[in-house]
Amino acid sequence: MTITFNGEALAVDADTVADLLALRLHDPRPHGVAVAVNEEVVPRDDWPRWPLADGDVVEVVTAVQGG
Repeated sequence: MTITFNGEALAVDADTVADLLALRLHDPRPHGVAVAVNEEVVPRDDWPRWPLADGDVVEVVTAVQGG
């Protein structure tokens, strides 16, 4: 399927948000990360069950500590 991941069109083999994070971030439950699918925030506990579909727009934001 093809999705948009942080503004980049990608062909991925991922059925859920957790699958996608495992592919792209090498961790299905990374810390300090927020995920939205089609502008809807996906609660962390729902990542393993949240399905992805062709054409979805996924935004992943990572918290960065700095000063």
